[in-house]
Amino acid sequence: MPSLKAVLITGASSGLGEALALAYAAPGVMLFLAARNAKRLMAVAKQASELGANVQTQALDVTDGETLAAWIKACDKVIPLDLVIANAGISAGTHKQGGAAPDDRAVFKTNIDGVLNTILPILPAMKERRCGQIALMASMASFRGMAGAAAYGASKAAVRLYGEALRGEMKLYGVKVNVICPGFVETPMTAINTCPMPFLIKADKAAAFIKRGLEANKARIAFPAPMAFLVWLFAAAPTALIDLLPIGYGKATESDGLDCSVGRSFWRKCFSRNKVASD
Repeated sequence: MPSLKAVLITGASSGLGEALALAYAAPGVMLFLAARNAKRLMAVAKQASELGANVQTQALDVTDGETLAAWIKACDKVIPLDLVIANAGISAGTHKQGGAAPDDRAVFKTNIDGVLNTILPILPAMKERRCGQIALMASMASFRGMAGAAAYGASKAAVRLYGEALRGEMKLYGVKVNVICPGFVETPMTAINTCPMPFLIKADKAAAFIKRGLEANKARIAFPAPMAFLVWLFAAAPTALIDLLPIGYGKATESDGLDCSVGRSFWRKCFSRNKVASD
């Protein structure tokens, strides 16, 4: 694969977006980084610059389609974009990092509209050039609807299916499209999770998985392998069987007058969330 000269990443101020920015930071690479939190974004830009990359940043919200489109087109005029990673996304637990709790509509707006707002402005230019690469951040949660993650899982399922279909359409124009389906990654978003997180991996390792997958132009970059297998089993299992498992507590809490101990005890026995996978 030819060396990349220009990479654009949304949601680059923390977590997986930050790890991806640092993974691609190198001499001769122009990084365009966007996120809502300007202060954290500048800190990531500083680290990327120290690794030799030229960095431009923009504080914005991916749900602001007009502003995002204008910025992306301006970046492409500075230097033609080789790779655009639509990474920005939220979950129902994002508010615990600060701010009000997002409702289901807000999750859909960020995770679906945000992705479309990121990739649609650049597709015409890439099609005209007959080259370029688009990466869409989905999730393992996109393969099976699970209690407690209805909006998040559904929004990521939409992203996954859209990306997989778009890959076939863009192939005719020489534009690569890849769908990324991470399992649990150690980030500020997952740090506040109360559910078990099997096969949790560090963000830098996840970024390395993604970078290798994109270089190989894999249609679906799903990792880690044990989590992918577990999700495949859940996706293949009949709904009647899933209904028998004590996983239905979802967002329910004891404050609702419900006993959630059975479900939590079941998953704690199945998985240990205290160990983080490493190389």
